[in-house]
Amino acid sequence: METNAILGPVATLALWSMVMWVWMYATRIPAMSRAKIDAANLVGGTGKNLDDVLPPEVQWKAHNYNHLMEQPTVFYAVALALAVGGMGGGLNTQIAWAYVALRILHSLVQVTVNRVMWRFGIFALASLALLALCVHAFMGFVLH
Repeated sequence: METNAILGPVATLALWSMVMWVWMYATRIPAMSRAKIDAANLVGGTGKNLDDVLPPEVQWKAHNYNHLMEQPTVFYAVALALAVGGMGGGLNTQIAWAYVALRILHSLVQVTVNRVMWRFGIFALASLALLALCVHAFMGFVLH
């Protein structure tokens, strides 16, 4: 069994995060220009400060990018641990691909229609996949 197969989903989610980063700035910068925001002279603040200034559909991309920097950090850690520990193949790889597919679907829902209950359902399923990976890592490293 290929124990490094789980690195495919890791690389895919990392790349997807960069796609969302590009999409965020490709929509945010023109929106800032339309809103007459002089970014060159801005001091301090965060992207959240733009929530009241830019259209929500523009900010949805930024919110999703931020979400991709949150829970997926646990995914990266556990997936890398599983790979290093020789448990990154088989079922764990399948679960990792499911997690990544669900996170990409979550992104697409959030940045387009942004239906909260749809997002929640997808997020909950992704969280269950991540929980399964965490339990497998715990079983393999602690209970083994």
